[in-house]
Amino acid sequence: MRVVFLGAPGVGKGTQADRIAAQFKVLKISTGDLLREAVRNQTALGIEAKNFMDQGKLVPDSVVIGLVRNKLADPSSAKGFVLDGFPRTVLQAEELGKALKAAQAPLDRVVNFEVSREDIIKRLSGRRSCPKCQATFHVEFAPSKTGHTCDRCGEVLVQRNDDKPEAIETRLKVYEEQTAPLIKYYGNQRLLSQLNASGSVDTVFEALFGVLAPYTKI
Repeated sequence: MRVVFLGAPGVGKGTQADRIAAQFKVLKISTGDLLREAVRNQTALGIEAKNFMDQGKLVPDSVVIGLVRNKLADPSSAKGFVLDGFPRTVLQAEELGKALKAAQAPLDRVVNFEVSREDIIKRLSGRRSCPKCQATFHVEFAPSKTGHTCDRCGEVLVQRNDDKPEAIETRLKVYEEQTAPLIKYYGNQRLLSQLNASGSVDTVFEALFGVLAPYTKI
């Protein structure tokens, strides 16, 4: 199973990608995770990417495409993958298509997660992250036991710079200008499925499972 999850920041793509990857035993590839790891390790690419991420702007295509190409070449992706957060531009989609065509491993399906703008802002602004173990919480929907420290390791939770109000507005504007065109791009290829992602995590997963089940054997 080879699928792409599309949708604005905060629609729940990452949460569902984790569950789908575990359920179908395929690799989850998240450019956000790859980039944050590079930032934590202070690699050259990580330092370059941090300035863009902190402002809610897209990291340059050259950086992101290189990271994804390396991951797709890893043997762990042979059984399938869920791409979460990539592609984000039509150019990236075209590069992904070239890489998969060369590997004779075309996409099975592209799922677009739909959530209202109001709900997206509420989800993102309330998110809190652990800088040590990367666990995530939400002040309203999934708070930690103490409300300010991580349940896993006890580290003080923080609000990521790109989850602050000014960065959220920038992220949504960038999405609408650069990423939303992918809906038409993949729709024209008859690969696109629309998914209402405004319900509970379990409700969304059940609907998503129904969309993806035909493309794999469990």
